Amino acid sequence: MSTIAPVVAPPRPAKTRTTLAVLSAAPLLTLLNYTVPVVTVPQTARALGAGPTGPAWIINAISLGLAAVLLVAGAVADDHGRRRTLVLGTAVLSAGAIVAGFAPSTPVFVLARVVQGFASAAVLAASLGMIGHAFPAGPERVRATGLYGSMIGLGIAAGPLISGALATVTSWRAVYWAVAAVAAALAVISHRSLPESRADRPRPVDVPGVVTLSLGLAALVAGVIEGRLGWNRPLVLWALGTGVVLLAVFAVIELRRREPLLDLRLFTRPLFLVANAGALITGFALLGLMTFVPALLQLSHGLTPLGTAAVSTIWSGASFVTALQARRVLPHARARLSAGLALSAVGTLALLGFTTEWSWWKLTVGFVVSGIGMGLVNAALTHLAIESVPSHRAGMGSGANNTARYVGASLGVAVVTSVVGVYGPGDGVNIAIAGSAALALLAALIVPFVRGRH
Repeated sequence: MSTIAPVVAPPRPAKTRTTLAVLSAAPLLTLLNYTVPVVTVPQTARALGAGPTGPAWIINAISLGLAAVLLVAGAVADDHGRRRTLVLGTAVLSAGAIVAGFAPSTPVFVLARVVQGFASAAVLAASLGMIGHAFPAGPERVRATGLYGSMIGLGIAAGPLISGALATVTSWRAVYWAVAAVAAALAVISHRSLPESRADRPRPVDVPGVVTLSLGLAALVAGVIEGRLGWNRPLVLWALGTGVVLLAVFAVIELRRREPLLDLRLFTRPLFLVANAGALITGFALLGLMTFVPALLQLSHGLTPLGTAAVSTIWSGASFVTALQARRVLPHARARLSAGLALSAVGTLALLGFTTEWSWWKLTVGFVVSGIGMGLVNAALTHLAIESVPSHRAGMGSGANNTARYVGASLGVAVVTSVVGVYGPGDGVNIAIAGSAALALLAALIVPFVRGRH
């Protein structure tokens, strides 16, 4: 597959620092916004009169939007301008936050969060694609992707803390108004300070691919969310079945198109396969579990939203610091991914029994070790996402990688919830922890044996 040079030359060194700073703010904002409902679900559900599945939709509505259009957003960014896509995404993210902050009911709130998911997809795909364009392969790209990956951990840490603090002082709604203001500011700054970049020859829009992929992923994630109240319900079976059929149709369409939305031949590249399988497993085994942990802490030990956020920050804070230094510890991305998955597995196992027996030292050790592992994983996946595709398709690489991560996270949360529902908050949590750790450890052992770059 030949590489087509981008239209716009890479920015001069004097401009590079500004570019990296602005682009690194993108994952910080989107992950902060992604995590803000985690510690305020009880208050939000009460205020909106949420039904039995309301809390699940309050948490996961943004995942549906993200999963549905991440890959599409990456292709749009590559073909029609990454800066343009980033600016539009941050503007829509701001508008969605305003609606969420003023939402009078659960359906309005959920719809606003789905729209925010669409916008977040554009922001993530375009910003990481611009990183790939602005920083050529080598030490500078390793440094840039390490900083970008560290912002994921910082966003996960900051979201619950800010949300919990504002909910304690004012209302759970206040954090959405704050997100709206920051997103609007980032849109203006991005428009004024970032250089535009795109592929030299825009491809025609793959309409059948866009429709089947977006609707298929949306149906799959919706079925997973609704499945928490029973997997044999007609609505759940219909959604999951529809999702699987549409994704199968998408694969057939892409194999037959000359210029597909997602070139499935990329999966024959070992590096691309490692990047996306690693993202899927990270979402399923690690993010899915850690998304559920704050709610369990509140239910089992009576922590306040702010207290829960402070405890969770041990994990996300360790992830942030580690991702910043990852390139100095392990220079090769695949080594970082393997070591990160292994450490995450070990740290997760230390959490066994935390719902029934409170132990500060065990919880801290588990969160620190697992957080260090997640920091290595974030730095590795960010680098692999753009290293594993041709330079003119950096947005597609970013979109595919993030799609795998967030689809995996949605499935992971659903599986953890189901297991806890069947076996109870004691044995169920331990089974989920052991299963997540085993899957992460297995992936860690397999990664070193995958050879070849292309």
